[in-house]
Amino acid sequence: MDKDFQELYLENQLCFPLYATSRLITKKYTPFLKELDITYPQYLVLLALWQYDRQSVNALGEHLYLESNTLTPLLKRLENKKLIERNRSQQDERTVLISLTAQGKQLKERARNIPGRIVDSFQDPTITEKEIIDFQKTLFKLLDIFNKKM
Repeated sequence: MDKDFQELYLENQLCFPLYATSRLITKKYTPFLKELDITYPQYLVLLALWQYDRQSVNALGEHLYLESNTLTPLLKRLENKKLIERNRSQQDERTVLISLTAQGKQLKERARNIPGRIVDSFQDPTITEKEIIDFQKTLFKLLDIFNKKM
């Protein structure tokens, strides 16, 4: 190994373990979400709607740290599945409001056990629940820092 370029070693990158862990955690969700006939990005949209209910595309994008050009195809697919409705605001026609349908609200109950099932899959003697919670808090701090600088 070339000692002059240690900063370029894979194990010295912050982005690599974040990327790899994110990819593997997302993979853990796949069988649970398949039961609901939704993808992981669709699940994130539904989580935001279950928490905040009716909101604009822009507000939804802020909650999910997504641009509207990324969010729009997700919303169209969820609308095709009859889980959400998209309607223009009567106050401002440029604003599109997203709300859950009855079917989208019902899916919340079926999804309720997914977070617990994911946490159960992390059970390992080499990591504590406190470490996982602290890591999540640190990730949210980083997310806020990066979001402010964008």
